Amino acid sequence: VQLVESGGGLVQAGGSLRLSCAASGSTLSIDPMGWYRQAPGKERVVVAGISPDGGSTNYVDSVKGRFTISRDNDKNTMYLQMNSLKPEDTAVYYCMLLSRGGIKYWGKGTLVTVSS
Repeated sequence: VQLVESGGGLVQAGGSLRLSCAASGSTLSIDPMGWYRQAPGKERVVVAGISPDGGSTNYVDSVKGRFTISRDNDKNTMYLQMNSLKPEDTAVYYCMLLSRGGIKYWGKGTLVTVSS
């Protein structure tokens, strides 16, 4: 399984970005996925998760109402729409796929920097 994130960059506070995660080597429609982030000097933490069919999502409290996770299984791609960005959202964002065997696959990450 290979995961490739894109869409990161520098944005001012209050702005928006849309991250994408392109997956290959997996039947995406059967695997739950999620977005994680790691801020400088901090541990990697979950941001949002989505069920295999996209019908169920969950978010960490700090991003509820601002971020939206989605997926297009036909395109083998997961997304994270981020609105009303804050400086504290600055981090490297990683996508994760949880296989049926319980293995977590990770992308290499994309950097999001929010300036105040």
